[in-house]
Amino acid sequence: MLTVDKLNQYYGGSHILRDLAFDAPTGKVTTLLGRNGVGKTTLLKCLMGLVPTSSGAIRFGAQDLTHAPSHQRVQAGIGYVPQGREIFPRLTVEENLRMGLATRPGATNIPEHIFDMFPVLKQMLRRRGGDLSGGQQQQLAIGRALAFGPKLLILDEPTEGIQPSIIKDIERAIRALAAEGSMAILLVEQYYDFAQSLADQYLVMERGEIIRRGAGADMEKDGVRELLSV
Repeated sequence: MLTVDKLNQYYGGSHILRDLAFDAPTGKVTTLLGRNGVGKTTLLKCLMGLVPTSSGAIRFGAQDLTHAPSHQRVQAGIGYVPQGREIFPRLTVEENLRMGLATRPGATNIPEHIFDMFPVLKQMLRRRGGDLSGGQQQQLAIGRALAFGPKLLILDEPTEGIQPSIIKDIERAIRALAAEGSMAILLVEQYYDFAQSLADQYLVMERGEIIRRGAGADMEKDGVRELLSV
C-alpha cells in the first residue's frame, strides 16, 4: 500500500501541494481527478522523487521513501507511466520494453502477459517506438512500466489524445490488473467516464488540496462530475 501523509510542496513562493493525505491500497484502483493546474502531476513527480518533498511523508509498505532517489522507488516496486508517454522513439518496441527490465539482474524475458494485454506490441516488436500511433505508444509505455512486475502502478492521464478503441483496451487492462489483487493502482485522469468505470475509491484535487474523497460507486451521487466542470 502507498501511504501519503501531510505532503507539502512549493515552487518558489507558491504552495503547490497542501497537506495531502491518502492511501492507495493493494488490489484497488485509486482515481485522482481534478482540472488542469491543480497539482496532480506535481504530486506524481513527488511520489517518484522527480521533485523534492518539502514536508510530509511518502511510505510504501514498510519503507519510507520520502527522500529516496527515483531509482530506489522503482526498486521498491513502483512503476510510473508519465503524462505524454515518454517512450524512446528511436528504440524498437522490444528495446523499450527491455528498458522496463533494467532493475532486474541478468537476462530476463519480457513477461508474456504484457503481450496478452496488448497483442499489438508483439506484432510490432521490431518497429521503432516513434513509428507507433499515439495509442500504441501509450500501450507501450504501460507495458514498459509493467515489465518488472511493480507492486504499485501510477498512470498519469493515460487516455490523453488516445482513440476510443485503445481507451477500451487500456480500461480492460487496468481492470484485469486490479482484479489480480497483487498490485495497487493510482490513476490520475480528467476523463470522468473512464475514471468512474475503474475507480474503487476516488480523490478530487483543487488548488493543491484534496477537497472530496469517497467510494468509486458514489462518484455520481457525490457530484464529482460537477466539481470537474466548474
